Amino acid sequence: RHVPRKHQTLCHWHPHCNHYPRYSKANTMPPVKRARTEEEVGVAATNGIALNTGVPEGWALESWRARPIQQQPQYPDEAKLNTTVKKLTQLPPIVQAEEVDQLKAYLAEVAMGKRFILQGGDCAERFQDCHQDLIQSKIKILLQMSLVLVWGATVPLVRIGRIAGQYMKPRSKPMETVEGREVHSYKGDSINSFDNLDERVPDPTRLLDAYFHSAATMNYLRGLLVSGFADLHHPEEWDLSFVRCSSKRSEYTAVVERIQHALNFMQSCGLGSDPSMSKVDVFSSHEGLVLDFESAMTRHVPGKGYYNLGAHFIWIGDRTRQLDGAHVEYFRGIRNPVGCKVGPTTKPSELVELVQAINPTNEPGRITLITRFGAGNVKEMLPAVIKAVKEAGLIVVWECDPMHGNTKSVLGTKTREFDDILSELLATFDVHQEFGTWLGGIHFELTGENVTECTGGSTELAAEDLSRNYQSFCDPRLNCDQSLEMAFLVASKLAALKAGPSGAKQ
Repeated sequence: RHVPRKHQTLCHWHPHCNHYPRYSKANTMPPVKRARTEEEVGVAATNGIALNTGVPEGWALESWRARPIQQQPQYPDEAKLNTTVKKLTQLPPIVQAEEVDQLKAYLAEVAMGKRFILQGGDCAERFQDCHQDLIQSKIKILLQMSLVLVWGATVPLVRIGRIAGQYMKPRSKPMETVEGREVHSYKGDSINSFDNLDERVPDPTRLLDAYFHSAATMNYLRGLLVSGFADLHHPEEWDLSFVRCSSKRSEYTAVVERIQHALNFMQSCGLGSDPSMSKVDVFSSHEGLVLDFESAMTRHVPGKGYYNLGAHFIWIGDRTRQLDGAHVEYFRGIRNPVGCKVGPTTKPSELVELVQAINPTNEPGRITLITRFGAGNVKEMLPAVIKAVKEAGLIVVWECDPMHGNTKSVLGTKTREFDDILSELLATFDVHQEFGTWLGGIHFELTGENVTECTGGSTELAAEDLSRNYQSFCDPRLNCDQSLEMAFLVASKLAALKAGPSGAKQ
């Protein structure tokens, strides 16, 4: 129902009135609050405060529009944008609220040290990647890695893909020079074109393309997982044809044989019909960057609150986590589990405020802190962050992204060294062990394809080999060999940590 402009007290967008409130310094974010006690929560509920509806005080679906905002595309046609946003609000959700709640419950167990996260996928997806074989290869490498981790470390896993929505990326500059032309920087297929320079001007209809490609990817992914593709009785079907390293192929084959032997034993004992053996959960994730899209994919679930149903898990990036900014305002109001990137520019005190702003009730599983310092900075910078979070009494999931802090240019090509990635990961494990906290997950940019984008690993990929099959238009990814090798090394570290102080020294 249309609300006359004079009655619009909150920041709701409406297709007929075309009204967007402007940001002013007076419109500041509500003060950060400490976690409420159970007694305070009960009092708030009886007083009718928004807690009993799952909606934070002072928050509305479009309240982010009154805040300063970063990294948004500058669309030349506002009417076209409004039409696109209206259409997105009318389309079905891509995921379900119950699935989001299930993931958050799993992440709460991660925060308690009972589970471990494997999160991985492309730096940024492209529409052309919405293809049966490419989707299968991404899921296969995640399944292969998770099999190694579960078997080697005997820890339940939470699988999250950078998939079905990672079509946007932040950039340091709005313009760039390509082939002698100054054009808009490529910010992902949902915003503009990478290949066609004449289509670099941000186009809002690409948001609809992003929706449909995300929905198609998620639909195919669901079909794979319920059709027995992830059946533990047949892991040999997760093709390893790209794995050239014979030692890792042999190790993986040995793991598969031991699992099949265990399953056959269980079946002979009458315990082999558990449906969990034939399927797994793979949740979707992406960076919540373009807020026109994210808010359009947000739905109100009666009795629960607002959910972003474009993905199960979304994260707020290093460039958009300003406390008074639009992204923090949007993220604090949704019920999804939220990731926060933490890097060298993060001040521990501000991080505490950020976590408290997004998760004022200190709900377990709500916040995942994704650290990305670079191999040489972990032992210097991570301790202060952990100490600040612990002293504030915050319940968070700790996850390590060992990719972004280790990017460099070699022979004019952007790459990452396998040993640097592993070094940051192992150093992060060590720091968490020192502080008595649980590093609950790893976050990789990887692919199931035999690309040559990161150097090193057991196949000894050299800088001179990068041009052989360098496919990334964004950041370099671990290939299938390197990903599987990394899984074995992480499994070994986790097993050592579970073995106690003597094993952790390995």
